[in-house]
Amino acid sequence: MVLGDFVIIKALEDGVTVMGLTRGPDTRFHHTEKLDRGEVMIAQFTVHTSAIKIRGRAEIWSRHGRVESGR
Repeated sequence: MVLGDFVIIKALEDGVTVMGLTRGPDTRFHHTEKLDRGEVMIAQFTVHTSAIKIRGRAEIWSRHGRVESGR
């Protein structure tokens, strides 16, 4: 089931890590992706994914606006 919210992540350097974290009483990593410079990933929040952690320089767009990580 997809809850509708999603984010767009664009890597500004090689090796950006995108991690999905689970819902429930114990938060755990359930998925990890590596992006290289210029690669774009669209990620959705679902019944299994409650949070997304990004390590490295990236642009992130959501319905709340744009933010840059890793500065």
